Amino acid sequence: MSEPVTPELAALRRRYRDLRVAIVHDWLVVDGGAEKVLRALLAAFPQAEVFTLVDHLPDDKRGWLADHRVHTSLIQRLPFSRRYYRHYLPFMPYAIEQMDLRGFDLVISSSHAVAKGIPTLPGQYHLCYCHTPMRYAWDMKEGYLADAAFPAPLEWYVRRTLGRLRQWDYITASQVDHFVANSHNVASRIAKFYRREATVLHPPVDVGAFAFHPGPRSDYYLAASRLVPYKRIDLIIEAFRHSPGRQLKVVGDGPERKRLERLAKGADNITLLGHQPHDRLQSLMQRARGFVFAADEDFGIMPLEAQACGTPVIAFGQGGALETVRGEEDHNPTGVFFDAQRPESLTQALERFEQRGFSPLACREQAESFGTHLFWQRLSAQLERLPIRLSR
Repeated sequence: MSEPVTPELAALRRRYRDLRVAIVHDWLVVDGGAEKVLRALLAAFPQAEVFTLVDHLPDDKRGWLADHRVHTSLIQRLPFSRRYYRHYLPFMPYAIEQMDLRGFDLVISSSHAVAKGIPTLPGQYHLCYCHTPMRYAWDMKEGYLADAAFPAPLEWYVRRTLGRLRQWDYITASQVDHFVANSHNVASRIAKFYRREATVLHPPVDVGAFAFHPGPRSDYYLAASRLVPYKRIDLIIEAFRHSPGRQLKVVGDGPERKRLERLAKGADNITLLGHQPHDRLQSLMQRARGFVFAADEDFGIMPLEAQACGTPVIAFGQGGALETVRGEEDHNPTGVFFDAQRPESLTQALERFEQRGFSPLACREQAESFGTHLFWQRLSAQLERLPIRLSR
């Protein structure tokens, strides 16, 4: 499966076709937001080889990888790496440092964990596209430990491990030649944790995969994400439990699903739909009254996918949502923000949302400003400013 060759992509390919390129990605397990960036990078560099800790991406999700050689680390061969690869976190720095990138001119790490720690040699240029510094080693450490509820001896070991990982993460940041952040939100974390400056290049949004729907709309609200704690679907369900006159549909699957089903039990206005194929998700987005997003995300692509359908957003007013949703202060808003991750704050935002109208066309135009063709254009502009050798 290949990307449509736009003029921006064709120009980028021509300029850098003679470079030997390695792209280092943390792990290939699900086809999520980070993988959408990887896909766009591989389209820009069709000659690139991929290096990753583990590759367990299902066969029906990896068509876009077909033309690229994929190298895996020693963790790929360890027991249970398919399901429990995250349990090998203490060994990931060692594993990434064993990968051999001799012979490449440009190394691009697509990193939210350890990929940026890949060793490079003099004469190689290392560009890190940083989705975020490792959050469970930095700003989300205490929340991660509280959610995990480790017994005391194990918590001591995990704290010590995260401390060592944080130290390694800081040291290896100095070996990156240039940081590109996926948002201003992440650029500020890079400055705080790594003491490095970063330019900003927002992730690509495949606007063409989400058809614009100007109306009419149904009376339900939609939330969609992987069901993990930090997405705060529980907060959304609590808010709608106390608003029985509002309908909520939740799309997604994950480790939180059973807990969320118990939380929604008895609430006739809340429906958990589980995982849905793309066409069904698109249909739900197109007809929803609004898309509800409660996570403090590094960037967050799904609010933009909803806006591509013409659907306005009710979002937690922190993190990447502040860069992707135009709030009430804008002359042509595409959503509203709530200021605290509490059900009552979301309920107040829903009340404000329902008191005003939103232009589906404005939502679509906002999403189009993050389109894939613009990602390639902006990537090319950033690369042109860097001292990368174009010929051997």
